[in-house]
Amino acid sequence: MREDRESSHEADAVLGAQVRSARTAQKLSLRALSGALGVSPATVSQIENGKTGISVVRLNRIAEALHITVPQILDIVVDMETQHAPAMPLAETPGATSPNQHSWRSYAPLDFDPVLWAALEEILEIGYHGASVRSIAARCGLSVSGIYHYYTSKQHMLVTILDHAMTELQQGSEAARAEGQDPVQRFCLLVENLVLFHTHRRELGFVGSSEMRSLDTENRLRVADRRRTQQRMVDKEVTGAVHEGLFHNDRPYEASRAIVTMCTALPNWWHPDGPLSPEQVAENYVGFALDIMKYVR
Repeated sequence: MREDRESSHEADAVLGAQVRSARTAQKLSLRALSGALGVSPATVSQIENGKTGISVVRLNRIAEALHITVPQILDIVVDMETQHAPAMPLAETPGATSPNQHSWRSYAPLDFDPVLWAALEEILEIGYHGASVRSIAARCGLSVSGIYHYYTSKQHMLVTILDHAMTELQQGSEAARAEGQDPVQRFCLLVENLVLFHTHRRELGFVGSSEMRSLDTENRLRVADRRRTQQRMVDKEVTGAVHEGLFHNDRPYEASRAIVTMCTALPNWWHPDGPLSPEQVAENYVGFALDIMKYVR
């Protein structure tokens, strides 16, 4: 029985290495393959590291996603002595997919490495304090020591996730604001961006709202300052609209904070399978925001 298990594990490791070699040869990212298969990047990472077996059905789906045949995958010769870490680099801070590379309204898939994806999934599932480096390592198919080679701590992973979120949100806000011709238009564009981010990136938004308390003091102060920068961007346009006699709320700055808060709360209830798309929610929320501000056209 033990020999059978060892043989099965060896076969999984070889097949996983063959899948990884095929994927990299096709220049397909781990995230792109996971999206085509309808699984998480962490699951694909486990497959490629031999931690999860591959059924015949899934192997066929992998071949289809790579635009090759199953025999072509099985014919790949791999040197198992050189197969160790995931093919994609883990130590780099994930680059925010800048919304204004094409349009700040468009969101490409998150470019997270397998470890960061596993950390995000663990935190979403059981919370930061419930997650452990060991459980994150198990989810992405690495050893605990392998995790520490790329991230110094669980705190490091959380900070990296939140820094990515704030960078992407800020880039979108700056691009959106640049399109506005007057304070009211810029205000509306900033609200729209907040809504689109907190729907398209609802996982990041949820972690951002629920795990601030889990940051150590230095990181919490730094992330909080970046959040205040977002609020000040909205406040600035509110000030301009008030001075031009377009917003008539008696307490405009309290109203401004209420508007930003209702946008950041979207991850608590909005779901992609629900009746409203991110764009529809954004249109509604811009209307709500103008009503709160008592905008006079």
